[in-house]
Amino acid sequence: MNRFRILLLIVTLFQLQVKAQDTAILKQVFEQSPVLKDYFFGFSLYDLDQNRFLIGIDEGKYFTPASNTKVFTLFASLKHIGDSIPGIHYVERGDSLIFWGTGDPTFLHSKLDSHRVYNFLKNTSKKLYYAEERNVEEPFYRHGWAIDDYDEYYQPELSTFPIYGNVTTFRAEGGKLKVTPQYFEKQISIKEKGENKFGVQRDFNQNRYVLNGTVIPNNYINEKPFKYSTEVFIDLLQDTLGKAVEVVQVEKPQNHQVLYSTSTREVLREMMLPSDNFLAEQLNMVAAINQYGEFKTTQLRKDMEEGYYKYFTDKIALRDGSGLSAYNKVTPRSMVELLLMVQQEIPDETALHYLFPTGGVDGTLKSAYSLDGGEAFVWAKTGTISGVHNQSGFIRTRTGRRLVFSFMNNNFLGSATPARKEMVRIMTFIREKL
Repeated sequence: MNRFRILLLIVTLFQLQVKAQDTAILKQVFEQSPVLKDYFFGFSLYDLDQNRFLIGIDEGKYFTPASNTKVFTLFASLKHIGDSIPGIHYVERGDSLIFWGTGDPTFLHSKLDSHRVYNFLKNTSKKLYYAEERNVEEPFYRHGWAIDDYDEYYQPELSTFPIYGNVTTFRAEGGKLKVTPQYFEKQISIKEKGENKFGVQRDFNQNRYVLNGTVIPNNYINEKPFKYSTEVFIDLLQDTLGKAVEVVQVEKPQNHQVLYSTSTREVLREMMLPSDNFLAEQLNMVAAINQYGEFKTTQLRKDMEEGYYKYFTDKIALRDGSGLSAYNKVTPRSMVELLLMVQQEIPDETALHYLFPTGGVDGTLKSAYSLDGGEAFVWAKTGTISGVHNQSGFIRTRTGRRLVFSFMNNNFLGSATPARKEMVRIMTFIREKL
């Protein structure tokens, strides 16, 4: 063996020894944590450049992923939705335009609507007919969702043709309450004896909104899911377009046309950064209709498992696409393996990081991390419900190492703040020391 090879072997062995020491120190950080000992946590760390797992702590145990589930929706969307979201399917027959919903969540959405579908329907001279889907398998809520949250902004009802994000928006404007869509203004009443804090509540079974007072705080804004039905959808659509729309039941022909609405990339980013449950579930519906020609999200999850997730080290269980379901169960190791699949789909690092909240910059990690010398170093999806707070994503160390991680915390009591701060502390340690 020549001197060069001997020197190379010595350097390699030294590097391996240093890296082994690094992971040993990191394990001590976990073991000595005063926070993590109070609940269940799991951690998995993978080196992208070495193509190997570096450390795992209960990485094969099962956790409720909460909104980490949206990474599965991201992957399914990358596989089954093209560059643009299909806005409607339609056919033209004589003086008639018949259209079907695709699950597209962006129609008249406050942030994402491109107005392509709206302008198409508004400007056509043909009579409009909405073809109502029959025998749709999709419930308006997924298995394991909390029915008590029907009135919360983060849990709109799901539908084959969403409109306005399936929410009513209440906003303070000039000392008055502006309601969007205006259609719901006539369904608002004021509680006779108001409470100290102004608020809006919807009846469980109908679109009746009750205000608990008339003194509207400055900058007040709130979204309330409305009770979706074909009748409500048609009323809203006619009111918005200013023209008649009739409901028909017509079989969709194979040669139907597709009108695309919005960039898929921008919808995925809006799903991931603020962690939008409605967008996640509707994107699964779009992916399903692209794949099967029908709304079959249960079949989509099954086929994704058989086609991709069966290669995970650990079996997983998913019941929705957003993470609201308490029935979802994954392991930190399976989250890392999923992120590796996503990275293979988007090998360009800038494009990949664009779809994840950036620590210290935007999304759900904007206030969690501080920049290190003006640089962001964490790009990760968070997941938070009661007793759950997780992060899964990518981290770059000061030495330039590119790592993939999943840090899951379950079954703690009270606020998620201690868990979040401890994760940030440990991930920052990894940034500085590995």
